[in-house]
Amino acid sequence: MGIEPPHSVPPPGVAERAIDTAIDVSRKIQEVTDALRIAANRLRATVGRAQRREEPLAQLRALAREAPLTSLSVAFLIGVAFARRR
Repeated sequence: MGIEPPHSVPPPGVAERAIDTAIDVSRKIQEVTDALRIAANRLRATVGRAQRREEPLAQLRALAREAPLTSLSVAFLIGVAFARRR
């Protein structure tokens, strides 16, 4: 009945660590891609709802198409007013 020293597990080699890192990066990229796809779909749906005839965004777009110079001037003046507050 001899006492044997515990067997130590050798540390992973460079190739194993590189493979593990590549797998982790691949999973993160997939998670980010999925999150971006979900966000893009939500944004597309929101813009679609906002572009209906009765929505303010559609009315603003129609107004900007009818009088682009006036719309640009108003937007500039609003921007100046907000910039002066800060």
